[in-house]
Parts: sequence; structure tokens; C-alpha cells
Amino acid sequence: MAGSQLVLRQIIVILSAVIYWGGVIILARRVRKEIGRSPNIKPKSPKERLLWMGWFFVIAGWLGQPFLVQGFNKHGIFSLLTPLFNTWVMISGILLVVLGYAGTLWCYSALGGSWRIGVNKNERAVLIKKGPYGFIRHPIYVFQIIMLAGVACLLPTLFSFMVLLIHFACVMIKAKDEEAYLLVSCGPEYKDYCARTGRFLPK
Repeated sequence: MAGSQLVLRQIIVILSAVIYWGGVIILARRVRKEIGRSPNIKPKSPKERLLWMGWFFVIAGWLGQPFLVQGFNKHGIFSLLTPLFNTWVMISGILLVVLGYAGTLWCYSALGGSWRIGVNKNERAVLIKKGPYGFIRHPIYVFQIIMLAGVACLLPTLFSFMVLLIHFACVMIKAKDEEAYLLVSCGPEYKDYCARTGRFLPK
């Protein structure tokens, strides 16, 4: 039973990574076609390159960990934590993954052609305040964290929590950089928006 359940968990995690990052690639191509250039994919500063390294680790870990899980009673970062390996935690993980991806699609719908990966200081930003952006400033990052929390429930290993922690550190840095850029680009309008919304949680 535990073996078949582990296989199911592995399949769900692999599919969640493929669907999520496949969706990012499709969206990047669509936005590129719409605006006639890259949606700021290439990192432009040492800090952005460092963040990309962090996200590469997250993506590789998300997609690759299912092939590396060692089972129970091991002593490595890919060993399953037995107290968390139960049906209720698995169901919670599935719900978190579904919720996180549904929320991501909501964000994509609100952003439309304004979706970007990186910051281009020469570009005039359009401030999006509809959909989830009416409540928090960085909902995409929140929904990513929710999905990765779901992955940690599905594959409860030390590595899963390491991926979640590294991703959270990356989005904290990225969110602050984006806010500094938007404050310059949008001025008082963004300052007022910040006063009404939370970074990751509604005010």
C-alpha cells in the first residue's frame, strides 16, 4: 500500500512541475508574440543571476526529487519523514497543489500582456490592481509557495522543505526589487497601492 501510494505521489509531483513550468514557457511565448520582445527573461544583474540559480535549484528539485526519494528509515535528505506520510497529509498536498495552480491561472488572467519575469528599468510599468492583485502585491509568488507546500506534503522529505525555504528566500528578494522598481515607475499611485495591500498577505 505504501509503495503504490508513493508512486502516486511521485506522479502527481512530476505532473505538477511539468504543468506549471510548461505553462510558464507557453505564457512567455504568448507574451513575447504580443509585445514583440522577450518578457524580461534574461537576468540583467548579478543579483538576478543569483536568483536564477536559486530558481534553477527549485525547478530541478521540484521535477527531479520524485526520482530520488529513498523511502523510509533512511538518513538522507531524500528520505521520507514517516510521521507525515499518511493519507490526510497526501490529500492536503493535492488540494494545495490544485489551489496553487488555480490561483496562478487567476494571476495570469489578471496580468494579461503585462506579465513579466524580470525587471526592465527602461520599461514603463503598468500597475495591475484587479483580480488577486487587488488584495496582495505578489500573488503569483504566494501561489508558488502554496504549490511547493503541497509538494512537501506529497513528498515529505528534508529536501522538499529545503526547496520551499530557498524559494521563499528568492521571492522575498525578488518582491523587494520589484517594489523598488514599481515605486519609481508608477510613483504615488504605487505608494497608495502599497498602503492598501500587503506584500504576501491581505491587509
